Amino acid sequence: MSGVWVFIENRDGEIAAIAKEALAASRTVADGLGETLTALVFGQDVAGVAAAAFDLGADAVLGADDASLSPFRVEAVGPLVVKLAQEREPAVIMAGASTRGRDLAAWVAADLEAGLVADGTDLAVDGGTVKVTRPVYASKLLATVFVTEGTQVITLRNRAFPQAESTGGSGSAEWVDTAVAEADIPTKVTGFAGKEGGVSLTDANIIVSGGRGVGGPEGFAPVQELANVLGAALGASRAAVDAGWIPYEHQVGQTGKTVSPDLYIANGISGAIQHQAGMRTSKVIVAINKDPEAPIFKLAQYGIVGDLFEVLPALTAEFKKKLS
Repeated sequence: MSGVWVFIENRDGEIAAIAKEALAASRTVADGLGETLTALVFGQDVAGVAAAAFDLGADAVLGADDASLSPFRVEAVGPLVVKLAQEREPAVIMAGASTRGRDLAAWVAADLEAGLVADGTDLAVDGGTVKVTRPVYASKLLATVFVTEGTQVITLRNRAFPQAESTGGSGSAEWVDTAVAEADIPTKVTGFAGKEGGVSLTDANIIVSGGRGVGGPEGFAPVQELANVLGAALGASRAAVDAGWIPYEHQVGQTGKTVSPDLYIANGISGAIQHQAGMRTSKVIVAINKDPEAPIFKLAQYGIVGDLFEVLPALTAEFKKKLS
């Protein structure tokens, strides 16, 4: 077995941020193993994506350009990756741990009967083995996990690694046929319902969240105002979502989204372990809560004990001055 493969998630001709992170991480792994890095590019009209993958550090591109591959469906892409892997036997297959990356990694690992290590936050090469650090027990502990034989399939947590940068590299992609005809794909995409505005939680550099302490739907107004001033995403605890104060799409935690922003501001959030599981890898955590014994303060680098309805307007006013 030889070579490192990385799945290049793309939308509308653009490489997704999480795929750029996976590309940078897999470049490090390939260099550590002394192997070639191959980018897997699938979709329709993706020649530009292939060129961008070369520029971001891939040594080779293995791709398929077909209408059946766009938009992404794991029933179309999964069999293709499995077929290629059975023919070429890569040592490592990597992907970002997005919804698409997780689906694909699970499909490929199951069909190849290969070991899968999910949600990695750090990587180390030891001989021919890639050792992956990943959070366990609701992120309270870190485990080092690795595959002992066969192809190693690995997914990487969003924002845990820097994005690949331009290298000026170029090359010619190898294009292959699809593995499944459109008529044999059991799912069909009939359209998308998008929501305009706002900052994506999973991609945000800054997240401002509210919990039970905001008191009701209207209590999110100052939280949202601070988020707007900082250009941040709006988050929430499960308690606030369950109460119907804010839609589920904003929920951070074990049953919501897992995020790793540069700055996480928790307002009126006690910090139950389920919430911590979704945000404890944030680089800087600021907690605002009236209860000095709230568990969130044990996790936070900075804490303010006080009424969020007094603290937030003051913070927002100061940020407006500094950022104007």
